[in-house]
Amino acid sequence: MSNLIKIEEVKKYYDHGVIKALDGVNLEIKEGEFVAIMGPSGSGKSTLLNMIGNLDKPDSGCIYVDGQHLEKIKDAAEYRAKTVGFIFQLHNLIPHLTSLENVLMPMYEGGMRRRERIKRAKELLERVGLSERLKSLPPQLSGGERQRVAIARALANNPKIILADEPTGSVDSKTERKIMELLKNIWETEGTTIVLVTHDKNVANWAQRIVYMLDGKVVNSTEVNSG
Repeated sequence: MSNLIKIEEVKKYYDHGVIKALDGVNLEIKEGEFVAIMGPSGSGKSTLLNMIGNLDKPDSGCIYVDGQHLEKIKDAAEYRAKTVGFIFQLHNLIPHLTSLENVLMPMYEGGMRRRERIKRAKELLERVGLSERLKSLPPQLSGGERQRVAIARALANNPKIILADEPTGSVDSKTERKIMELLKNIWETEGTTIVLVTHDKNVANWAQRIVYMLDGKVVNSTEVNSG
């Protein structure tokens, strides 16, 4: 497998250089790999995820995704729409839109016909076990159901990479397992590269590899038996 993500000496400082969010990060992630990034609060793991997603820019260093230097991409929104799917801890669903409408949102700019968009959104919601909740609004769903809608939305444009920031951080242990089983199934069946940030070792153990961060640096990387 070739490297899909390559991070070279990336630094990111806040508060006029006082806070070193990322302090010279080097990391390579292969295509089709499932990687968990662990570390205490403030270690830089979410900042690194945002860099890969092109939601934030490094102060120095380089990030390459699928051979593209992210600093040189002219249309960051297009990159995010086509290359990455985001899953956040608090799901970030639009509260006044139904499950179906939330999943449809990323597909509007892709040139797909309306009928095809609706068909794909329904198929994705069925895949995550929510075919009976198409018309439900986020406040009518449980935390686990909302997160599964978010996973379906992340898959909408068939991204090469899923970026998941504490995707089980606000659910109970039973729902956590369901979400991780779903992500692992997506990884196994689709070959999607998954980069997941977590502070929970049980969640990290679902991945192929755990990358440990501390004080804005990668300090270790170990292979694991997922599941």
